[in-house]
Amino acid sequence: MKLDVWRSHLHAAWLSMRANVTATLSTLTTITLTLLILGAVLLVNTNLNRTLSGLERQAEVAAFLTPDADGAALLGHVQSMTGVSSAELIPKDQVLAEMTRDYPYTQQAAALAGNPFPDTLRMRVADVEQTRVVAAAAGMLQGVESVEYGAGYVDQAARTLATLRTVGTLLVGLLLGGTLLSILNAVQISMYARRSEINVMRMLGATRSFIQWPYLIEGVLLGLGGAALAGLVLLPVAAELTRRAAELVPALPLAQGWGHLLTLWLGLAALGAIVGLLGGWLASGRYLQELE
Repeated sequence: MKLDVWRSHLHAAWLSMRANVTATLSTLTTITLTLLILGAVLLVNTNLNRTLSGLERQAEVAAFLTPDADGAALLGHVQSMTGVSSAELIPKDQVLAEMTRDYPYTQQAAALAGNPFPDTLRMRVADVEQTRVVAAAAGMLQGVESVEYGAGYVDQAARTLATLRTVGTLLVGLLLGGTLLSILNAVQISMYARRSEINVMRMLGATRSFIQWPYLIEGVLLGLGGAALAGLVLLPVAAELTRRAAELVPALPLAQGWGHLLTLWLGLAALGAIVGLLGGWLASGRYLQELE
């Protein structure tokens, strides 16, 4: 397509939006809000995933052995258990040394009453959701006195993340559907306002695609405009909130810096353009089909 034709289509799309200001602003507002919420959900989801991954790497199951237990045999058994990625046998003297390093008074207590710690099997799981299963299986082994694992908080975080993902997906789906309908409405109003011009173009033999192009461009411009407005609000707010959260809780592995924010914004712009293009194509196609 020649450059002059592109300019003509772009000019027609701009005139169409100016002629239907109310519908244009309504559609632009809907797209902006949709992309704002979508961007916020994606940012929360990204940081939750990073935090959960950090917790998963720290989760392990500790099995405390009885004094007469065969530690080597139990180690070989748990290493073959489903869900266990690695395991090691920690002798009670090493356990005491570790505890003394963290709590120096432990050595004094052990000197008076003896080493109170048993030999311990430490197991890391391949998937945090299997932690309970591995702990239950280890607890049933002969020679295991008790089992502990610190993944309860990980289970809660996993459930929270799954709930947020479901709610976020439903919310974004509803908003994208509303945005698509809004674009359909805006383009149909525009085409109805220019019905005389469209009829003349059809009588002169204009192709279907030639008539549709201005409305496809209009949809894309609305999508990109909504993404630009959403980015102007979302990016600085997200950067500031992340900076403050990182200062408040330095241990959280939050995604910081402008790199991932700009990547997110480019993704939102692409999504806005696709939704706008789809809305313009559906609306213009349906209108022309009614005329035929």
